[in-house]
Amino acid sequence: MSGKPDDGGILYGETDDEDDDDIAPDAGASVGASIDWNEGDGRAHGLEGAELIGAFVKHLPNAPGVYRMFNEAGDVLYVGKARSLKKRVSNYAQGRGHSNRITRMIRETAHMEFVTTRTETEALLLEANLIKRLRPRFNVLLRDDKSFPYILITGDHRAPAIFKHRGARARKGDYFGPFASASAVGRTINSLQRAFLIRTCTDSVFESRTRPCLLHQIKRCSGPCTHEVSDEDYAELVSEAKDFLSGKSQNVKAAMAIAMNAAAEDLDFERAAVYRDRLAALSHVQSHQGVNPAGIEEADIFAIHHEGGLSCIQVFFFRTGQNWGNRAYFPKADPALTGAEVLNAFLAQFYDDKPCPRQILLSEKIEEMELLSQALGEKAGYKVTVSVPQRGEKKDVTDQVLANAREAHGRKLAETASQSRLLQGFAETFELAYVPRRIEIYDNSHIMGTNAVGGMVVAGPEGFVKNQYRKFNIKSTDITPGDDFGMMKEVMTRRFSRLLKEEGKPDRSPEAVATDEDANFPAWPDVILIDGGKGQMSAVRAILDELGISDCVTAIGVAKGADREAGRERFFAGKKDDFTLPPRDPVLYFIQRMRDEAHRFAIGSHRARRKKEMVKNPLDEISGIGPGRKRALLQHFGTAKAVSRAGLADLMTVSGISETVAKQIYNHFHDERSG
Repeated sequence: MSGKPDDGGILYGETDDEDDDDIAPDAGASVGASIDWNEGDGRAHGLEGAELIGAFVKHLPNAPGVYRMFNEAGDVLYVGKARSLKKRVSNYAQGRGHSNRITRMIRETAHMEFVTTRTETEALLLEANLIKRLRPRFNVLLRDDKSFPYILITGDHRAPAIFKHRGARARKGDYFGPFASASAVGRTINSLQRAFLIRTCTDSVFESRTRPCLLHQIKRCSGPCTHEVSDEDYAELVSEAKDFLSGKSQNVKAAMAIAMNAAAEDLDFERAAVYRDRLAALSHVQSHQGVNPAGIEEADIFAIHHEGGLSCIQVFFFRTGQNWGNRAYFPKADPALTGAEVLNAFLAQFYDDKPCPRQILLSEKIEEMELLSQALGEKAGYKVTVSVPQRGEKKDVTDQVLANAREAHGRKLAETASQSRLLQGFAETFELAYVPRRIEIYDNSHIMGTNAVGGMVVAGPEGFVKNQYRKFNIKSTDITPGDDFGMMKEVMTRRFSRLLKEEGKPDRSPEAVATDEDANFPAWPDVILIDGGKGQMSAVRAILDELGISDCVTAIGVAKGADREAGRERFFAGKKDDFTLPPRDPVLYFIQRMRDEAHRFAIGSHRARRKKEMVKNPLDEISGIGPGRKRALLQHFGTAKAVSRAGLADLMTVSGISETVAKQIYNHFHDERSG
């Protein structure tokens, strides 16, 4: 070894710039200079597996850190952390006493890389970051990792608004959450509108209002845009909403009840009715929050049920003494692992990019409970306790979360078994060489060729995989409006040209297919289903032949039967003659369900594009016309159509519109008409 390490961590093994990018300094570990290690690099001497790992062990320090194991192709097989890199990695070098999964991983290891960290907590955080980014095949993987939605009450406007928010907290304001789902946020905001009459419009809409909108008329907004409520009174409403979301709901409700009774005593029944409706709205919010234990102010509660090779982790979120929803996760893990081991690996990944509460309750004890508590506390900047409640209210709530995990596990297991049987039947029906793991279904949607959209949905062993769905806005100007063959040709060309560029041609040998069963969800489809008959299939197969991938993907056409009746579809698969399936065949229902999902997705994408075109403002197409000038023009003339009809002199009377800009606007619409 050569080179001088920095004060932070040390990277061992051969590296290049691309690999250096995999190390995330913000994950807690301080990465130092890379050190080329030619002497101990086992690949230079033809070593692999346990022998190669043993060669690395000789040069490792007794220091905490993170290690990565690579196969011959350079793919990351596993990311792990250790209190002592030397002791931990030496276990792999012994080559015995391991599970089948670990034995297979050691056998495939062709290279390793290491990062030392100052502490084991830093190693834990870095390990979680790398696992989420690299998604190694042999690690426990958190599959559904969408960010959680929050409620934002803005703080950069005279009349704060309430919005659903995801992602970075770039805007000034107060954030409340996390909520388990977007629907939970939507319900809560809907009720808070009725309770506190806070606006939900964007700032641009707010500034352009000259009279109250419909929400004010139906008593869902107090109308601060046109000063239907004073700024002071509106600020009071916002303050009450913040108090309610901050856990002071009882105080807010008590104050409203007092105000309602006072109004009733003054015989001001209209004002009393307003407070009554607001109280009812707040009760509606709390009725949808399920159990609200008094002893749990801020906590996330995790429970795992592990059975039949499947793990279900149920998470309940409590903030400000209120239950803000729950979500079930099904991490990818080796069936040989115990529930505690899966939960242990899951937790650090879960909080890698999420704020954590001050208290985390678990259904069972994990090995690194104290280390996790310390690591999350260092990252958050406050004390975080991780514990398994043994008695009392916290134990009762944790048991309830565990019951939810068992129920979700049972439902998922039944769905997975059913899907597995359907895929097996699908493979037998179409005489496939193996059971498909990824099926892509395509459909087009348009009206007389306008706003044409191609839709792709994806199905796999666990049902529809919605984060893999794609839409293709048809861009070609050479396609005759309504030419479905031309549209499908463009979609297929764009889809598979990009797939070839990003992933390369897939290996469909029996050995590769068998190995792929343990890998992540594949990028390449095994089968593509096309909504169409011989004509569509000819266009699709021509594209596959042109790209040289006709031997990698099985294309199947699904044509509507006689009188377009469901159940009488004809199938076109390869060189086989077209055929139908019996009316009650489960595989037929399976294909119909996939086709209907593709149809739904394509129509939805088309409608969204058409709606966007319909509300498009002609003024947006004129360069130099920003929001301010557009607002001035619309306030002066009323509509974009009236602006297009205005004369040059009329345009120049608008505030902020100079003679040069007026000519630009006039010429734009004049040229448009004459063309």
